Amino acid sequence: MAVDVLSTKDGRAKTAKSRAYASVWKTARTTGEVLELGCSIPPDHPARPQHPELLSPRDVPKRKPGSPAGRIALLHAVAHIELNAVDLHWDIISRFAHVPMPMGFYDDWVKAADDEAKHFNLICDCLETMGSYYGALPAHDGMWRAASDTANDLQGRLAIVPMVLEARGLDVTPGMIDVFEKAGETAAVESLKTIYSEEVSHVAYGAKWFNFVCGRDNSDPKEVFHALVKRYFKGGLKPPFNEEKRVDAGLPPDFYWPLAEELPPYVR
Repeated sequence: MAVDVLSTKDGRAKTAKSRAYASVWKTARTTGEVLELGCSIPPDHPARPQHPELLSPRDVPKRKPGSPAGRIALLHAVAHIELNAVDLHWDIISRFAHVPMPMGFYDDWVKAADDEAKHFNLICDCLETMGSYYGALPAHDGMWRAASDTANDLQGRLAIVPMVLEARGLDVTPGMIDVFEKAGETAAVESLKTIYSEEVSHVAYGAKWFNFVCGRDNSDPKEVFHALVKRYFKGGLKPPFNEEKRVDAGLPPDFYWPLAEELPPYVR
């Protein structure tokens, strides 16, 4: 199921499969059906639609959210992130199936993949209401580079994708919600609020299973996290941080502040 999602090009079709397979998994787990993990090899890169054109992050045009076109560009970027997240969550299931993990690990990432599929469709609906669509603007493939870099390292994948990249979403989404509230874009506001509330659990899944693996290895999670972020993530983490939501997700400040580009006065 995971590899089928990863091998599907069209965004709407990919997310439809993600939601359908998540429902199959949930039903089986609820009814007590015995599930066996497969061993299908995931592709190095997930299938992608012909559009959007993928550029280097530095070449993607800057967004000016004060204009209607800027708000469309902002939502387009969110849709692209959510589609990447669908693939990332199915990829962690298939790529690391050889690592012994409790069934709860798979429950969490199937649920996260289902959420991300819902988020992608919510944002696509908003784009279409505004006269645009996913694929109308260029995007970048930075998130999948993080997946490639950590393809052989489960701890690295957990540290970088949910605990760094998705945690960044907790920092920036309130500002996006404010932009669309000021513009009176009600549908976008409600969609972003849904994403904001559900992304906390995805970061929490990452922190939970990262700590689980560290505990099994008898290693210090904070020290391992710092080492992995320095190895796999280019540049320091960027404040300001949404400390309240990060704590809710199991990320205490001493995990990320020492890695920040600029330390606050009380840490210097």
